[in-house]
Amino acid sequence: MSEMNLYDAMSTLRAVRRLRPDPIPDDVLHRVLEAATWAPSGGNVQAWRMLLVRERPLKAALGALYAERWAAYTAHYRELMAGQPADAIERSERTLAAGNHLAEHFADTPAVLIFCFNPQHMAITDSEQDRPSVVGGGSIYPAVQNALLAARAEGLGCVLTTLLCQEEPKVRELLEIPDPWYTAAAVPLGYPVAGGHGPIRRRPPEKMTFSDRWGKAYQR
Repeated sequence: MSEMNLYDAMSTLRAVRRLRPDPIPDDVLHRVLEAATWAPSGGNVQAWRMLLVRERPLKAALGALYAERWAAYTAHYRELMAGQPADAIERSERTLAAGNHLAEHFADTPAVLIFCFNPQHMAITDSEQDRPSVVGGGSIYPAVQNALLAARAEGLGCVLTTLLCQEEPKVRELLEIPDPWYTAAAVPLGYPVAGGHGPIRRRPPEKMTFSDRWGKAYQR
């Protein structure tokens, strides 16, 4: 079993889209799945499930859906890149190239985790607010993050993507997901082609935190 400092894992958890086709040992996969089950959820109901997809025909079908959505996403992303500094464009091009690799090799990915949820067993406390509802995700995405961190500790590359949620009816039919279960995320898993994880770029706490009231700067 692999061990890693939690802060090291969080600060190096990159989105890794270039994955080798090498199979993942069953014990490694089990530890990743078990880590997901340790996540908190509203009322400890765990109104979510994982589909571990390893059959190549299913991965190929998911990959075809993913590639179509990825192409649409990259077209919009390139529009947003216009006018950015050269170094930002260079980073974005690397991200797009890695995404293209995943789209082209989705069927070769050793395993894909599809996270599903049942809204009937969730306390979605913001459902009546005049804005998009997000609270339900609080009972699902901690499990996704646990799986990502476990994958990092095991030396696996991984990435959280929600593009397949745009094709939810087709994904549900393909994977025989019954009512009232729906999709929240897909996580391709595999050993990285190259270095994989490493230092990440994020805004510091001073840029992301207010103190007591909105707009009042947080200082250490």
